[in-house]
Amino acid sequence: MMMKFTDHAGLTEEALDSGGPTREFLTLLMDSIKTKRVFEGKDNAKYLSFDSEAAEDNEYFHIGRMIAVSIVHGGPGPCCLSSNFFLYLNSKVKTFEAPVEDIPDDEVKRGLLEIKNATSLSKLQELTEKYSSMLQTAGCYQFMKTLEDKKKVVEDYIQWYFIYRNHVSIQRFKEGLATLDFVNALEQHPTLFFLFMCYTETKLTTDAVENIFHVQFSQPGSTNRQAEAKVLSYWRDYLLYLEEKEASPSLEDVLMFETGLKEVPPAAIQPQPHYEDFQEAMDYGMQNSPGFGLP
Repeated sequence: MMMKFTDHAGLTEEALDSGGPTREFLTLLMDSIKTKRVFEGKDNAKYLSFDSEAAEDNEYFHIGRMIAVSIVHGGPGPCCLSSNFFLYLNSKVKTFEAPVEDIPDDEVKRGLLEIKNATSLSKLQELTEKYSSMLQTAGCYQFMKTLEDKKKVVEDYIQWYFIYRNHVSIQRFKEGLATLDFVNALEQHPTLFFLFMCYTETKLTTDAVENIFHVQFSQPGSTNRQAEAKVLSYWRDYLLYLEEKEASPSLEDVLMFETGLKEVPPAAIQPQPHYEDFQEAMDYGMQNSPGFGLP
């Protein structure tokens, strides 16, 4: 992967990338795709949705490719897909289940909930006629013979809504995920990649931030060692302070500043940051950029 960063004047910036700029770019990229028109649903449980202009611009393929490239190069995943949709992507048996509540269209959701909650056959038949146009569009309109028939109708409609009507979009998305053979890894290790693709509620801790870095002290008893121990103590106190308070900056802000990531990826950060890398980058910056550090 190759990218160029430009300054406010549009000129290309020359710099050594030891991982930070790449991770920052990929983090911003994953943040941006979450709001694209190809997705619909809750912020942390999104599904693909067909959009004619997006299909014409091949966006489904490109977004799949962006996700694959980001994860393969050590960046984050989108962390926003519905777990039900993710399981469908990795299932060889193409059955699909999702709760009615996941449907973003309020009118459709209301109709399905009424059918699902019908308590008598006569009421179910009445509702089937009321929403006949909606059910016919999905090809699941039928005469209700028993109260139990409502379950299959609701399940069939949900499968049509999320899967069948978006079939072409899903195929192009998967073709994009095949970039760098990522889709095969996804199918072989679904539990691992679930953490990249779907939202999981994890709280960043001081220990998690500290464990990213390997501390290299000077010789015991030296003046430098004493100063380094004091700096490390201040650093840990500051992290604890951020963890306890509920305001900015947060531990996530610190992690983004340090690594270009908002959270520690499941595969950890490779390579692990070292002082030598920082020193090399600073030396390069000062030697090749006159005025480095000035506002």
